[in-house]
Amino acid sequence: MSANTPAAAAPAKSKKMLLIIIGVVVAVLVIGGGAAAWYISSRSHAAEDEEGGGAPAAHKEAPKVAPTFLPLENMVVNLADPGGDRFAQIGITLELEDAKTAEQVKQYLPSIRSGILMLVSQRTSTELLQREGKEKLATDVLREVSRPLGYSVPSERERAKAAAAAEQDGDAEERPAARKRTERNPVRKVLFSSFIIQ
Repeated sequence: MSANTPAAAAPAKSKKMLLIIIGVVVAVLVIGGGAAAWYISSRSHAAEDEEGGGAPAAHKEAPKVAPTFLPLENMVVNLADPGGDRFAQIGITLELEDAKTAEQVKQYLPSIRSGILMLVSQRTSTELLQREGKEKLATDVLREVSRPLGYSVPSERERAKAAAAAEQDGDAEERPAARKRTERNPVRKVLFSSFIIQ
């Protein structure tokens, strides 16, 4: 009987090993199948989102439209320096929302150019040589271009006053509303293509 025991233990041990191997193979197949199903599912959802089939419209971004650029003729302006011997040659390009806005701006171009010349002639060379001076001039030009189109651009003082009032009132909703008002302006930016002071 003791001779039979090792022989009987060997098949039992091999059956245990076979069951362990089968269990491991089944576990690997289940995990691999789950991973493959997840991968295929995520790929199909991504394809639906790209095609527009599965995602709601609120989550999609509107297609970005390239802006229209309208270069203005270079302007030479006497500056407000003492003695009146300094002048600036400035090239301005307007970044506009679309070609329709460019046509509207062209209708008012003589008035806009005159306003810009008046703005620049009030500045000194010291002011325009600094970045802050150029940025302030760009904001003033933006206001001058927007005015004939029926849009208003708040001045630095008005923006600071509105921000201070919003902070005092604790009304955080006023600032986004003011931001939206300026974003609707079809005149997006004033870009300087050249800026020479002599």
